[in-house]
Amino acid sequence: MATVRYIVDDVEASVAFYTDLLGFELKRNFAPAMAILTKDDLDLWVAGPVASASRAMPDGSQPTPGGRNRFVVVVEDIEATVASMTEAGATFRNEITSNQGRKQILVEDPSGNVVEIFQWG
Repeated sequence: MATVRYIVDDVEASVAFYTDLLGFELKRNFAPAMAILTKDDLDLWVAGPVASASRAMPDGSQPTPGGRNRFVVVVEDIEATVASMTEAGATFRNEITSNQGRKQILVEDPSGNVVEIFQWG
């Protein structure tokens, strides 16, 4: 099983996003510090501003959400998934793209972390 940690602005908002929109299950909730969610073979740790993972580095730099690193959630029907997420107010970085029959789109969680939604061709 893989574990990914995302720095987030609001643990509860992140829990709602991942459980309601992407089908994750809440495993443990330590809000406002962090929560552990699971989907298939992935544990996702969302760490809020008071979590130990959010502490400044020795050089003073602060961990922040966002960037281009991401994990992928494979869906059966990307159009239906995007429609449902759009209706729920999700923010997308691009439109659905297609390459050799495969489709993908990038959605942001409430803190700006990227999740790739992917459909096999």
